[in-house]
Amino acid sequence: MSETNPSAAEATAEAAENTATADDAANTAPYRYTAAMAAGIEARWQDFWDEHGTYEAPNPSGDLSGDAAVAARPKRFIMDMFPYPSGAGLHVGHPLGYIATDVFARFQRMTGHNVLHTLGFDAFGLPAEQYAVQTGTHPRVSTEANMENMKAQLRGLGLGHDKRRSFATIDPEYYKWTQWIFLRIFNSWYDDEAKRARPIDELVAQFASGERAVPSGRSWSELSAAERAGVLGEYRLAYASDAPVNWCPGLGTVLANEEVTSEGRSERGNYPVFKAKLRQWNMRITAYADRLLNDLDGLDWPEAIKLQQRNWIGRSEGARVDFPVGDDVVTVFTTRQDTLFGATYMVLAPEHELVDTIVPGAWPEGTHEVWTGGHATPGEAVTAYRKQAAAKSDVERQADAKEKTGVFTGAFAVNPVSGDKVPVFIADYVLMGYGTGAIMAVPAHDTRDFAFARAFELPMRCVVEPTDSRGTDPAAWDDAFSSYEAKLVNSVNDDIDLNGLGVTEGKARTTEWLERRGIGSGTVNFRLRDWLFSRQRYWGEPFPIVYDEDGVAHALPESMLPLELPEVEDYSPRTFDPDDADTQPETPLSRNEDWVNVTLDLGDGQGPRRFRRETNTMPNWAGSCWYELRYLDPHNADKLVDPAIEQYWMGPREGMPTGGVDLYVGGAEHAVLHLLYARFWSKVLFDLGHISSAEPFHKLFNQGMIQAYVYRDSRGIAVPAAEVEERDGAYYYQGEKVSRLLGKMGKSLKNAVTPDEICAEYGADTLRLYEMAMGPLDVSRPWDTRAVIGQYRLLQRLWRNIVDEVTGEVTVVESELDPQADGDTLRALHKAVDGVRQDLEGMRFNTAIAKITELNNHVTKNSGAVPRTVAEHLVLLIAPLAPHIAEELWRKLGHTDSVVHRDFPVADPAYVVDETVTCVVQIKGKVKARLEVSPAISDEELERTALNDEKVVAALDGAGIRKVIVRAPKLVNIVPA
Repeated sequence: MSETNPSAAEATAEAAENTATADDAANTAPYRYTAAMAAGIEARWQDFWDEHGTYEAPNPSGDLSGDAAVAARPKRFIMDMFPYPSGAGLHVGHPLGYIATDVFARFQRMTGHNVLHTLGFDAFGLPAEQYAVQTGTHPRVSTEANMENMKAQLRGLGLGHDKRRSFATIDPEYYKWTQWIFLRIFNSWYDDEAKRARPIDELVAQFASGERAVPSGRSWSELSAAERAGVLGEYRLAYASDAPVNWCPGLGTVLANEEVTSEGRSERGNYPVFKAKLRQWNMRITAYADRLLNDLDGLDWPEAIKLQQRNWIGRSEGARVDFPVGDDVVTVFTTRQDTLFGATYMVLAPEHELVDTIVPGAWPEGTHEVWTGGHATPGEAVTAYRKQAAAKSDVERQADAKEKTGVFTGAFAVNPVSGDKVPVFIADYVLMGYGTGAIMAVPAHDTRDFAFARAFELPMRCVVEPTDSRGTDPAAWDDAFSSYEAKLVNSVNDDIDLNGLGVTEGKARTTEWLERRGIGSGTVNFRLRDWLFSRQRYWGEPFPIVYDEDGVAHALPESMLPLELPEVEDYSPRTFDPDDADTQPETPLSRNEDWVNVTLDLGDGQGPRRFRRETNTMPNWAGSCWYELRYLDPHNADKLVDPAIEQYWMGPREGMPTGGVDLYVGGAEHAVLHLLYARFWSKVLFDLGHISSAEPFHKLFNQGMIQAYVYRDSRGIAVPAAEVEERDGAYYYQGEKVSRLLGKMGKSLKNAVTPDEICAEYGADTLRLYEMAMGPLDVSRPWDTRAVIGQYRLLQRLWRNIVDEVTGEVTVVESELDPQADGDTLRALHKAVDGVRQDLEGMRFNTAIAKITELNNHVTKNSGAVPRTVAEHLVLLIAPLAPHIAEELWRKLGHTDSVVHRDFPVADPAYVVDETVTCVVQIKGKVKARLEVSPAISDEELERTALNDEKVVAALDGAGIRKVIVRAPKLVNIVPA
């Protein structure tokens, strides 16, 4: 059923009518363009393209080099975001972007470009693993079956992919290089002075020579292997650490922040997520925060996506300040160091490493009851609160809640500028993932701190003078006062006086004071956290890492890559009670003892030794961080990519200072995850000299979504959209009234329409045209199966204008168009050519189709046979959009070459310009006449023509003229005296 949902009776009647019409056409017009004819044409041309390698793009060198003349053309690298091969197959919403890039790629070929356009599969992931757990089927078996089904569906759409370049991330010859890149990152460090990654061996040389001091103060030669590994781990771009992570017992794995919903649950499966401290692999993406931020300016991306990345990276300038707490020091980061005099308490994240150190055995004398949470000792209070905080996501913890929670640690810090003792709390609204995991609380000037201070009866001190009438006693305020315009007050000691200063000067003077006393410094902080890179799953890339008996991590030599996944009896990570945060992961790989515990010679001169393999796997994002590079040189077994080939397709050039893919199309939902990770990998590989492009994707385009109506019964359960009936503006399923809401299309919502269905009923070219004609590509739009017929009829009329439906003979005539007799047709033709060309270049496919339809209708209305030049132009114009029928008609018109590589038509400017344009003549702002004039008319001539027009003369009725304003050729405005 369509998304506008005709009744079942209407649908049945319409289907019967279509069948009858088709049967009738077969009898009376055997060569009419029908769904059956379309199916034959499309299958035949798809076979032809495959057999002749029509879409193969030659490299300038290597095993995919080909036609040197083609390789010498300007290049265009056009990519779709990696699809995941779902077992449900495609619905009509999925191919929207694929069809769009195919249309654009075809147009680029026809305008003289060497076009690389292909598609692979992002095939590692949790869905296949979960299916394996349920059925016992190896994830590779189900994944490969899903890929074959998807390949068949995509082929049926006539997509022009270079199939030689396709691959899946699960291919060992592919993930060999994913592992290789991981090892390059593992064996690198970020040099803050050089602002780039460098090999770790260069850092070791600096430590060994004494050029760089070992943090502990000892010499490098004095350190054991384990101690050296510990030092290097603080620098490596890929490192393992014990850190707070998002632990999801229901999935049996940890998750990156980006994989946790705002409700604190897993994106996959909707299980609760907890904070836990586990040893995991991380990528030091934070080292690239500034470059990831700054290089956005040179990218041709939607501003909304750039803004999301900027917000996620979250750069802020401020200062680090040391607060003594007993014998320890707690460092805070603040963007308002000028308000330091107003800090009346501190808050640490519950996970802060110093919490256990500073908590005393008993409550200090005089501790407020409200600070203790009702617990007998600080230790009990902290333990209980930590468990409570672990049950919340970072988003939940930072959300504005009416009730502020926290507990006193029993420790006091010293405000370094005032000397006051300030109590130290833990509270869940402070996160380890931002700053230092500790804040100085200035409750008079921060809303969250104000609410917390009120809840816990903490003091407040005004240090920013309010500009309203509230006064300077925070006890009388309803909320905090925050301003960057007001002056500082109550901020003076024997060594510094901030009173009367503005914020900017106050921050600078405070920073200088902190640095002079050695208790702080100006600094820049980022919201961005290091990327959690471990997953407790089976179906992912194994880490090419082994551990020796001392627990030191060693990289496998390149000769041992790829490290392939072993067979296991149980594919599932051990899952637990979803609500039990106190559990530990158990990975499927850890159960294969023969694979985990191995004797290897790593080629380091120490001979064979016993090692333990890493039993986590890489996240599903790993393979998609670099796949654009594999498309360039997919069969290279010796190098990640041939440098000359990478330079040709992705190297920097005019207008693309950081290089990258020419056009990358995909959903806006990947704004942070995939796009940020891929940018990071590209920058590391660029720094290390493996590629010339510092950015992976130069131009990004986010396509909209094809939506569909979702119907739900009284329980809120989705019911099959195809079985819903519409009666008197209401909707019914099996006699029960149901609600209707426009939303996503999908199997679970029971409203999916497959491309196979539409192709069977109308043909792939019709589906392609309909999806491109529905509206602007970047806007979401509702699906309506009944509206598909409009594009089907366009193709039928086009066919009929060239082919006789009874005889099958071509009906075009060879006579040339006469500029005098056929002027209207010439203008219609060249205006269409000019407009369609501009629209396809700008990816305005809906308006391009409208212009083709207009030209085709013009031809249809003119009696007589269609001139060859018009017919051929029509075929070439529609070829990128409807390639199968274009190939068929091109061949029928007598050509032996493929339309794919034909030149796209170019308009004759003489026929694009209108012969006349309408000029509006106004008197006192009111339209009094409309004149048909030449587009090239001068201001003087247009003024004379307007003033002599009989309607203008009558309207003036002898009145004098004070001023005449002329905007040739479209406006004359007369101001009477």
